[in-house]
Amino acid sequence: MGFENVFVEVAAMLAVVTIIGSVGLMLRQPLIVSFIAAGIILGPSVLGLVAATEPIELLAQMGIALLLFVVGLKLDLHIIRTMGTVALATGLGQVLFTSIFGFLIALALGMSPVGALYVGVALTFSSTIIIVKLLSDKKEIDALHGRIAVGFLIVQDIVVVLVMIGLTALGAGTSAEPGALATEMLWVVLKGTGMLLFIAALMKYVLPTLTGLMARSAELLILFAISWAVTMAAVGDALGFSKEVGAFLAGVSLASTPFREVIGARLVSLRDFLLLFFFIELGSGLELGTLGGQVAPALILSAFVLIGNPIIVMAVMGYMGYRKRTGFLAGLTVAQISEFSLILAALGLSLGHIDRETVGLITLVGLITISGSTYMILYSHRLYEWLSPAMSVFERRNAYRETEYDTDEALRPEFVVFGLGRYGCGIADQLMARGHKVLGIDIDPEVVRTQGSENMKVRFGDAEDPEFLGSLPLARTRWVINTARERDINMALLNSLRREAYVGKVALTAANARDAEILQRAGADLVLRPFADAAFQAVDWLLGSSESVQPS
Repeated sequence: MGFENVFVEVAAMLAVVTIIGSVGLMLRQPLIVSFIAAGIILGPSVLGLVAATEPIELLAQMGIALLLFVVGLKLDLHIIRTMGTVALATGLGQVLFTSIFGFLIALALGMSPVGALYVGVALTFSSTIIIVKLLSDKKEIDALHGRIAVGFLIVQDIVVVLVMIGLTALGAGTSAEPGALATEMLWVVLKGTGMLLFIAALMKYVLPTLTGLMARSAELLILFAISWAVTMAAVGDALGFSKEVGAFLAGVSLASTPFREVIGARLVSLRDFLLLFFFIELGSGLELGTLGGQVAPALILSAFVLIGNPIIVMAVMGYMGYRKRTGFLAGLTVAQISEFSLILAALGLSLGHIDRETVGLITLVGLITISGSTYMILYSHRLYEWLSPAMSVFERRNAYRETEYDTDEALRPEFVVFGLGRYGCGIADQLMARGHKVLGIDIDPEVVRTQGSENMKVRFGDAEDPEFLGSLPLARTRWVINTARERDINMALLNSLRREAYVGKVALTAANARDAEILQRAGADLVLRPFADAAFQAVDWLLGSSESVQPS
């Protein structure tokens, strides 16, 4: 049913994708799932709207190039350094174990060794885009498990680029005579070294000045960034490394400039729009009949990703001295495969290493795991409460990696304040100014390092972690105060304090009147509403105590 006019065809595709994306949004699914589903619906198996394959393929390649460019642009090695060895150990350990077991499972399912290798490697990569978005929405990106997750996701991104370089070099050398293969590989190494040295020289002597000149106009800076990404992608392709590798290195070359955040923020929407065409192209190349025959293997592999990957991460982190809760929350972030897995499959297809059935299998695993893991991450804390008794084997009696954030184990505070944002610090400062002992607790390791002082002892911890609550010195504590306004966090803290037989008083913070009423009924001794309380106090000051009223 394809249109003769390419413009009309693209317009129809965008309309269909918008409708499917709206349904996915209502189901709280990432757009990647909606895009692939739209590609299948637009393809020959259903509507048959995709006819102009060359323009779509060009836009898809541009989208992949920008994706790799933005990944390189945001390659923050500081995160890996600040998280110590856990990011490297967890990232590399998960990649190694997942690829080995995934390869063996694929072989057991009757796949060829090459196809099984592609499947095993594809199962190792998780979507940085999706995970960062979900953790940011849940305000957990700065929590310990969030920082660790971002650290090993960066390690995965580096590994996938290295895999692409290796596969491209392998593809270039397969047509050579056996005796010339070593020469071909040596030539690839020399070209790669030359390209890296060239980019390093540009980073030191050219790009800082050039980007400074371009930054005089925001539009010109973004245009330069796009042209630089596409140019380096073309150079990478010409040298035999693939467009993706060239675009990634282009991003890395600008990552050290002060304009990387501006460039990255401006390119996100364009990247997502162009990636739409990659997923449409991928989905439209899949036949429903082929996918139907892959359901059983896809379910087996998906179960391994959804269950096995988090277990691997928990085992590595437990061995390194982290609590089972931290390992579990970080492990959920690898319970899906990523857009890089699909790009890797497409690369293998183009190199002739795998067939469309293998690409369809990897895509189906992607649809299942991305959909399932999204809900697992959104409801991670409830899932942990449900599964916690069965995960005792992963608990460390001495979680020394986390207790290193504790600043004073001997403190016996009168007040415990969870959450050291502006509101929490303000409460703690006022209490200490009046001579009271205060223990501050926050989930952000950086806050713990910077806020700890002689006047306020600070510990790393999470209000929703029942095991952590059991380690607190609550015997002489008069008040436990939580400044987080999320109702679920407040209820979890209240229930954990009851299980610990805490006899002091509890002050919780509500976002609105309805939540305040629920928390009061649940047993909170005091419910704080920062904005409403401040407004009433301001009116009291303005009108004088004679006209003061009590807040409702």
